[in-house]
Amino acid sequence: MSKVITAAQIAAYAQETQAQPAAAVLAGAVQKNGIYAASYNHTSTSALDPTFSVEVDTGAVSNQKHSGRCWLFAALNMLRHEFAKTHQVKDFELSQNYDSFYDRLEKANWFYEQIIASADLPKTDRKVAKLLAAPDDDGGQWSYAVALTQKYGVVPKSVMPETTSSEATTQYSNVLNTKLRKDAIALRQMIHEGAGAAAVDAKKQEFLAEVYRITAYAFGEPPKEFTYQYRDDKQEFHTIHTTPQEFLKNEFKQDLGDYVCFASDPQSDKSYNTLYTVDTQGNVVGGTPMRLLNVAPDRLKALCVQLLQDNTPIWFGCDVTENMDRVAGTLYGNLYDTDNLFGIQVNRDKALRLDTGQGMVSHAMTLTGVDLVGGQPTKWKVENSWGDKNGHKGYFTMDDAWFDAYVYEAVIPTKYMTAAETEAWHGEAHVLPAWDALD
Repeated sequence: MSKVITAAQIAAYAQETQAQPAAAVLAGAVQKNGIYAASYNHTSTSALDPTFSVEVDTGAVSNQKHSGRCWLFAALNMLRHEFAKTHQVKDFELSQNYDSFYDRLEKANWFYEQIIASADLPKTDRKVAKLLAAPDDDGGQWSYAVALTQKYGVVPKSVMPETTSSEATTQYSNVLNTKLRKDAIALRQMIHEGAGAAAVDAKKQEFLAEVYRITAYAFGEPPKEFTYQYRDDKQEFHTIHTTPQEFLKNEFKQDLGDYVCFASDPQSDKSYNTLYTVDTQGNVVGGTPMRLLNVAPDRLKALCVQLLQDNTPIWFGCDVTENMDRVAGTLYGNLYDTDNLFGIQVNRDKALRLDTGQGMVSHAMTLTGVDLVGGQPTKWKVENSWGDKNGHKGYFTMDDAWFDAYVYEAVIPTKYMTAAETEAWHGEAHVLPAWDALD
């Protein structure tokens, strides 16, 4: 068996390529316009008309700018729409920067604790390598938002507005992660040399004080109490003086802790109606744990339809990198027909994509509408957090095939759960490795 590519084989490859129907035309189209433009499925334009039979009343979209805080934006969107409606303040927005500050501080503490707990493992161990690869980034899970809001509350955006560093987190993350990796080696060294728990904790507190300083310089210091003044849509003046925790408790009826994160992962190593968690995954020590209740895809979809019919927006996790036209705001199951363009067949199976690392939960958004035909969903309205220059004033339209292929998680209020799902949710979670596809 030949292990090297020979000149004869290259000649055969070239001959086979030139023999493809319309090879020269297709090559010219790709070279001139790029792969996606050459394979664009224009059927999506008419199929994804942004009109829906079921819609939740929402306002202007938010903008996460150059940051990975989509999970937090999507969670706070669920709360802000409630406040806008009950207090009659159109386009009200909560401060993502406020909760982001505490997210990065808490993640540093989480990282230190994970490093201390794994100090007996070599640096080359897969778990330790995973920790060191991304000590503290701005990505996250639904449970992260729950843990943060339950501990720290929320504030209006005007109380703690964005900064250059909170909107574009790359520089901050580079500085912080360089420090955290250095700190991790120091903590491991202390433990290996026999330092006691008290000494290790004292060093960790010293490190956390430095993390606080870096974050305060970059994001600003969060308020312990604040005064929020506003005029409602009737131009009536209001003043609220409170703390972030009391603001959440008194001004919002929703309890994010009353939601369960449902997943639909068809991989063979996972079962439906089973509770999972991911090793090392979390942000707040002692806070809401990261847990996923895996259910059949039809169940997940039916719940999403039911919530929207009940006028409830839905946080969901998906892989937005697949079959997406950012400018048009299109999420279409076969948006780029690269198979026919190149005469190939790529991986379309959801389980196999997850098995091989092709599939991932790369983004979180909010479902705010669905179009039902004969009781069945055909397309979905999606509130994104990329500003109003994309899609239809920031809203995207997703066809049902895209939902089937690329939606992996959605949060559901506990009152919608069956008895069996409730029992599973309160049971012992199966621990998945840190590198699992649901990470």
